[in-house]
Amino acid sequence: MTSEASRKAARQAYKARIPPRGAFAVRCTATGRTWVGSGPNLDAARNQLWSMLRTGACYEVALQAEWTTHGEGAFVFETLELLPDDVSALNLRDELNATKTRWAVELGAAPLR
Repeated sequence: MTSEASRKAARQAYKARIPPRGAFAVRCTATGRTWVGSGPNLDAARNQLWSMLRTGACYEVALQAEWTTHGEGAFVFETLELLPDDVSALNLRDELNATKTRWAVELGAAPLR
């Protein structure tokens, strides 16, 4: 029974967690170009973006072109800012957009859609 109780507790803890959310940068180390994005789950954002880039299906044409030219090894995904856990679901999208815009301006980077 202990193992069943611990599995149930682990499942509940996983469901209750708040994933890292905020702004991120994708940098091409070969050219120095930077793109800035944001998302409610930064781990998922990275996985989705890398998957699209690997298959040639990225919506950001310039980013896809550099990826194709320089390869995956020339790119890094960097967390720029994490939003606090207490940002309400109603304000989350606005906060993410504002954070992305602020970082894009600060870094002189192209914002990701």
